[in-house]
Amino acid sequence: MRIFMRWLILTAAILVASYVIEGIEVKGFLSAFLAAAVLGFLNAFFRPILILLTLPINILSMGLFTFVLNGFLLMMASGVISGFEVRGFWSAVFGSLLISLVNWFLSSFLTARRRERSGEKGYIDLERKNDNLWE
Repeated sequence: MRIFMRWLILTAAILVASYVIEGIEVKGFLSAFLAAAVLGFLNAFFRPILILLTLPINILSMGLFTFVLNGFLLMMASGVISGFEVRGFWSAVFGSLLISLVNWFLSSFLTARRRERSGEKGYIDLERKNDNLWE
């Protein structure tokens, strides 16, 4: 269930990016849904390899090159899915930035709601006992 929710969140992020950024076009929900699946696959399998290969550039740019890699993966996904198009390098980079922000926002919102429902505090509550030990 959690994977499906993440898939829907990524789909929503792609749809938001298509409305906000001029160089990204999505023909419909199904195209965004499939694009999210392809993007998730690319992120799972190719992104770690690309990050490792570009580690020196990523270190020099203080991690900002990661958005370029994400934009490259976004362009790769647009090449596979018909109905999902990314035109231009900057559209891909700004799209990846916006998708990352929307994805982070929606994921954090759902994580907070899940913690709230489960009663999880999000922190460990320690108490000092009589023998001066923490438990």
